[in-house]
Amino acid sequence: MIGTGDLRPAAISPRCNPRLIPMRLLGWIAVFLSSFACLHLADAKTPAVAFLSHYNKYCHKTVPESPETAKPMNLDSGEDMILHFDIAYFTGGSQIFPGKSSIDSDGISLSFHPKRRTIFVTENPDVLKLQASLKFHLPPRGYSMWHNNRNLREIRFRGPRIPVRTKAVGFEFHGFWARKTGELCMVGSGSSLGSSHAVSFAPSSSVVLKLKYPVSDPGNVSSLILGSLESVSPGGSLDYFDPVSILAVPHFGEYKYSLMSGGKGNCLRSNGGMEENLPIELKDQSVCLSQLYQHARSFELEYGSECSDSSNGSKCNPLTADSQGLPGFMTIQGIRCEPNRGMRVLVGFPDSIEYWSRAFGYGRVFNPNNMLLGEGAWDEKENKLCVIACRVLGFHRSLHNASVGDCSIQLNLRFPKKMTIQHRSNVVGQISSSKSVSEAGYFPPIGFHGTKNKVTGLPGLRYDYTMLDLVGKSCAEKKISKGKGTYPSPYSYDMRFDMSVTNSKGEKAEGDASPFFVGEQLFEPYRMHSGTNSRLNLSYKISFTPSSDFELGDEILSNRSVDFSAEGTYNKENGVLCMIGCRHLVSHIKHPTRNETTDCKILITMQFAPLNSNVRADIKGSIESMRGKEDPLYFRKLQISSHSVYIKQAADSIWRMDIEILLVLVTNTLACIFVGLQLYHVSKHPEVLPFLSFVMLVVLTLGHMIPLLLNFEAMFGSTSGRQNVFLGSGGWLEVNEIVVRMVTMVAFLLQFRLLQLSWTSRQTAKRQKSLWLSERRVVYFSLPLYAAGGFLAWYAHQWKNSYTNSYLRSRHRFYQQQHYPWDHFKSYAGLILDGFLLPQIVFNLFLNSSEDALSLPFCMGTTIVRLLPHAYDLYRAHSSSWYLDLSYIYANHRMDFYSTSWNIIIPIGGLLFAAIVYSQQRFGGRCILPKRCRGTSEYEKVPTVSSEEMTTYSQH
Repeated sequence: MIGTGDLRPAAISPRCNPRLIPMRLLGWIAVFLSSFACLHLADAKTPAVAFLSHYNKYCHKTVPESPETAKPMNLDSGEDMILHFDIAYFTGGSQIFPGKSSIDSDGISLSFHPKRRTIFVTENPDVLKLQASLKFHLPPRGYSMWHNNRNLREIRFRGPRIPVRTKAVGFEFHGFWARKTGELCMVGSGSSLGSSHAVSFAPSSSVVLKLKYPVSDPGNVSSLILGSLESVSPGGSLDYFDPVSILAVPHFGEYKYSLMSGGKGNCLRSNGGMEENLPIELKDQSVCLSQLYQHARSFELEYGSECSDSSNGSKCNPLTADSQGLPGFMTIQGIRCEPNRGMRVLVGFPDSIEYWSRAFGYGRVFNPNNMLLGEGAWDEKENKLCVIACRVLGFHRSLHNASVGDCSIQLNLRFPKKMTIQHRSNVVGQISSSKSVSEAGYFPPIGFHGTKNKVTGLPGLRYDYTMLDLVGKSCAEKKISKGKGTYPSPYSYDMRFDMSVTNSKGEKAEGDASPFFVGEQLFEPYRMHSGTNSRLNLSYKISFTPSSDFELGDEILSNRSVDFSAEGTYNKENGVLCMIGCRHLVSHIKHPTRNETTDCKILITMQFAPLNSNVRADIKGSIESMRGKEDPLYFRKLQISSHSVYIKQAADSIWRMDIEILLVLVTNTLACIFVGLQLYHVSKHPEVLPFLSFVMLVVLTLGHMIPLLLNFEAMFGSTSGRQNVFLGSGGWLEVNEIVVRMVTMVAFLLQFRLLQLSWTSRQTAKRQKSLWLSERRVVYFSLPLYAAGGFLAWYAHQWKNSYTNSYLRSRHRFYQQQHYPWDHFKSYAGLILDGFLLPQIVFNLFLNSSEDALSLPFCMGTTIVRLLPHAYDLYRAHSSSWYLDLSYIYANHRMDFYSTSWNIIIPIGGLLFAAIVYSQQRFGGRCILPKRCRGTSEYEKVPTVSSEEMTTYSQH
């Protein structure tokens, strides 16, 4: 026990010795780690015991369990890849995906992947123990998984900015594989990976996977993987789901090309003769169909005339006669390619191009209802792809009965060497049956061509003009007015433009036109060799799509594209383009035939605007039918107008924008300097601060503050959809805008400081009452005046809108911003800023002040800064041959009144106000009034007499 006066430290117990604390902590950590390791080992044994009990219960009859030898499998030969597959079809399992009654593989891909490091040899050399995962890959967000009839022309998928993992529902398995019999049996559980769909089964639910692999070595086209996925949970429980039947295509391991012997086969000739095809160099034959995918991914089918009859429609189906309806499109996907041997392919017949495009980006979806399995090879002699395809049979009742057979379908695909106005596809081909007409499964030959092909990168491709004689006759009859000036070069981007199409009823559609070939060269600006001829042959691609009902002949179009191919002549001297066009009807007929694809009796004329026009000129033209009015393909004349910007005009606008950015920086910097000089003036003469009009200072402060508030996002570079997006100036314009806003903020802070000083000084001024009385009179005078002006601005806007033709308002919607009442109020606010001296003039008038409140640099300098934009706009209007209102940065028409008359009136008024203020500060506030109106009360300066002088004076 330690007494009160004993100051010796108490003895430290060994348990509390600080030196032993680190050692004890290490000891506790060691005990914790050892306990965790023991628990981990115990838990590791539990799944193994549970696995064996479940496996022996459900898989013992399929593949008997064999003890593991702890010897890993030698995978150098790639034997484990035989078990992999990612091309599969399945049915059943509706509870896995709640929201769909009968699940199939439409839009969902299925994959199975063994884990390499978990494959071990067992005591039975023919049995391997392994772990694997089975996953159902759902389409990404933005696609409709359950519906394939959406109009994707209007709704487009846009991926997230941050890549995310594809949604999937997965299962993890343990099991055994018998190599001799091809049987695989595994047990495991399921989980959901990144899926927004609520999976109804629990992660701990038990499932059994059974697969039967083909035992033939090597495999062939008839090899299929059959299997099932079953839940062993009680029916009706949350863990239960209906059995899933699986049909998969093996694409690893040894393979024997049985249809294309040695990678070669007999190619069909599309027209019964030799075709001129482009030689395609297969740079990397191991990458399946990579060259084909660069130029076409889908193909549109063209049926013969015998298929136009609905009664014969089923006989024309390349799938089966039982299929409902004829497919309109075709795709070819490569499964496996081997140099000098051949390739395995999937030939699909989807309902639409948009729906099937998912298969190329998010896993290969296999559906035996509309797909064929085949082998192909590239025939280097005839430069075409030859494919022999087979149907999948017997799967409708049960997938376990599926087999590959009826390999009578032949396909050839080629790249034609020449194109014409009626044949512009860079990839064409034909599907046919090798059976006789009387045999079941026969169908007549079906042609196909690529849709929306890419023709660049095909050396040797040429175009044959076949309509020039008709062009010469038809265009000679047209009286087209000749223009004056310089017109676009046929080799430039100016020949490509957007357009608006109007029919006889005033209904509108939007589209575009682009050259296809210029002379003998494919239209590729900056890569073509310019010629000297003023008259040149051209071919065009023209397309437009109405957003609402649009009458074209006997048809009413709505959200349906109308496509034309055209060829003719272009005269560079007068900007006249005259062509014969062919309207493509293939997209308007449910099952198009080769005899009903085009209408080539159409005359198309265009008049290009001069490059150096002093006024805004648009491209004008027309599309008219050359058929008689009684013809079913006749349509009334369509008017074409285009407001596209020429390259030179856009370049001039960008150059002017750079100049205007410098002008904005200079004027804002001058505004800062002039406010700084005013602050210096009042610091030298503080007695003049109360004589500054408070209304004038508020107007100037708001003039700097409001632009900052309206464009605050530009301070941090977060703007979007601004002018630089249209003119392609990248982020440079945004950077300059940030600098401009920073300078504007400096001017605002200086102006606010001047306002604060004026307010403070007026609170202590000797003539405070008379000062505030005059300021109140200024408010009474200014507010009604500003309100009346605002009402006139609103009335002018209403009057302009009511008397402006609707067509004239809509024709500039792509290139000019719409004018709303707020735009007119902003312009009126700019006018108030131009007359910022008016409140000071009125204040001096009521107070009759002659104080030198405003320094000459501030008064004249700020006036000149406000008037310079009007002088520049006057110069810009008379010097520029063309302008783009969207690109205005300096002297922006949305921020003030700009016109020839306003650009003269406002500067004269501003200079007059500055002269009045100067006169008031020199001769008095009422010097601008007649003498009889100036009043009689004047202040007179008298000498100051001290008290001592008064005493002396009284004594005398």
